[in-house]
Amino acid sequence: MSGKRGSDSSEGRESGITVYYDGACPSCVRDRTQYERLAGKAGAGTCWVDITGRDAELRAQGIDPAAALRELHVRDAAGRVRRELDAYILLMSRVPPLRPLAWLIGLPGVRPLLSRWYRASVRRRLRAEGRG
Repeated sequence: MSGKRGSDSSEGRESGITVYYDGACPSCVRDRTQYERLAGKAGAGTCWVDITGRDAELRAQGIDPAAALRELHVRDAAGRVRRELDAYILLMSRVPPLRPLAWLIGLPGVRPLLSRWYRASVRRRLRAEGRG
């Protein structure tokens, strides 16, 4: 596995996280680029894995490929897989400028509303792309 920031690999780092993202989604690719720009050195422990065409690898990691298409999955340094908003909170909490947003997303009144919006927007995106 490459130790470079932004590398695509299915292996995590002991001190880092692995982000399973939809590389066939232009918005997801833009989000990754923006995250890497904001993260700078704080993103060095982030390993990015494009889930496109990797169903067997995902299953071997204990991740349902269909679920990975519908929601972000992040494996933390302890090996625990976090999904949807928990994944975003973990990812953003590692980057100082994004920490306030991670906190906001986790608020009890905000979280359920944002979750519904997120799921609906992903469904619309996948339908528009002919993938859902």
